[in-house]
Amino acid sequence: MPMNKVVHAAQRAAFSAAIDAAINAVRGKGPENMAAQAVKLVNLAQPLLAHRYPDADWDKVRSFVSDPNSKWMEYAYKAINEIDPHILKMNTLNLVYEGMFAGYNYVMELRKKYDCNMPWILLFDPTSACNLHCKGCWAAEYGNRLNLSFEDMDRIVTEGEELGIHWYMCTGGEPTCRKEDLFKLAAKHQNSVFHLFTNGTLIDQAFCDRVKQLGNMAFFISIEGIGDATDDRRGEGVYDRVMHAMDLMKENGLLFGTSICYTSANYKAVTSDEFMDMLISHGVRFNWYFHYMPIGDGANVDLMLNAEQREYMIHRVREIRGYTGGKPIFCIDFQNDGEYIDGCIAGGRQYAHINPAGDVEPCVFIHYSNANIHDKSLLECLQQPLFKEYHKGQPFNHNHLRPCPMLENPELLGEMVKRSGAHSTDMQQPESPEDVFRRCRPYATSWMPTADRLWAEKHPGYVDPENPESANSCASCASVGEKSLRNCSLR
Repeated sequence: MPMNKVVHAAQRAAFSAAIDAAINAVRGKGPENMAAQAVKLVNLAQPLLAHRYPDADWDKVRSFVSDPNSKWMEYAYKAINEIDPHILKMNTLNLVYEGMFAGYNYVMELRKKYDCNMPWILLFDPTSACNLHCKGCWAAEYGNRLNLSFEDMDRIVTEGEELGIHWYMCTGGEPTCRKEDLFKLAAKHQNSVFHLFTNGTLIDQAFCDRVKQLGNMAFFISIEGIGDATDDRRGEGVYDRVMHAMDLMKENGLLFGTSICYTSANYKAVTSDEFMDMLISHGVRFNWYFHYMPIGDGANVDLMLNAEQREYMIHRVREIRGYTGGKPIFCIDFQNDGEYIDGCIAGGRQYAHINPAGDVEPCVFIHYSNANIHDKSLLECLQQPLFKEYHKGQPFNHNHLRPCPMLENPELLGEMVKRSGAHSTDMQQPESPEDVFRRCRPYATSWMPTADRLWAEKHPGYVDPENPESANSCASCASVGEKSLRNCSLR
């Protein structure tokens, strides 16, 4: 990252020492030192982010971490004692200091400099190959013929680090089909973290040994439920193989969570107490929930949730991760947690996706692009016309329970594709925005009344700017542009 190298080295060394001290003070010694060590880390971070958050916010954080008996401090204590110290340190140092602090500050500078979106997370697909063929997987349509070379991936990360990006997620395909290249990549770029979305079936002891040696890797294991729920989508016997992988990763102290696609068929099963308890017992630290997206020709729209089912997901996920009660596992629902991230984060606003053909796409679920990494630099790809359309249009809806330009606002995707001249990057069959619109419009229409009711309940006085008569006006919530809901006094 282009910054004062001396200052950067000193800051990194200070954070590295503080993380080591925190781990050594807490691991195997009881929770009584947790609060003091956590406060030290908060105090170290505050000067780096003072321009982003007021002192009152930092005081709230200090208060939060000062209770060693709280649910989430007990969660942290367990993690410190169970995760391999090198893995814990490298993920914390690179994800928090390099990514969230130093890197993100530089990313924000570049956004102003170039007047465009600039992500701090990059997803890329090392390969379209996979040892499974799961029903409904967007990558399944790619086949096994596409790969980013090691040189491609190395250039992406090298150029990304120069832009302040230090968090890389590998999707696919099955990224562990390219494990040797990914190990080599993680070894070369020790100031970044590499998080793999994986089916888990190729993880063995040798794999775990390499991860512990490197330190800067973590994993999201795909799962649909207990037993047959996973096997029905992924193949017979896959669930048992996934459980074996989890147990092996837990035994070796690896950092991992889940990646869960919820549908009308499994939404209650994958949020049940039984399912949570099972995951926790196998060493899972977090769940990332993704709403089923009807991607590609022939997508099964029956798997999309109805309004009642989606409302259930909103309440249930927040119950699970509550400050009290729920379960000691951290859950994020990317379709329903838009209020915490100001809506859609795609198109380079917080992240972008590079498919195995090198096309730089706004989202893993939205297959359109103006730029390919083989033809342009990463910076040039992030400045492509489609991403500029995202930059101008975000947030796509001021009700952040309707964040997506495809699923909840499908007319907007078509407009952006048309204005930008982007082309379909679908590997199976090029798909027009009109086709996407026809598939998503009924869902968007049916979800809107429930979404607006739920949003208005939490934000009294909210009014849809496109329908001013829908409620009493709230200037903060109805504001546009940079005056987004992050400033809403009613939030």
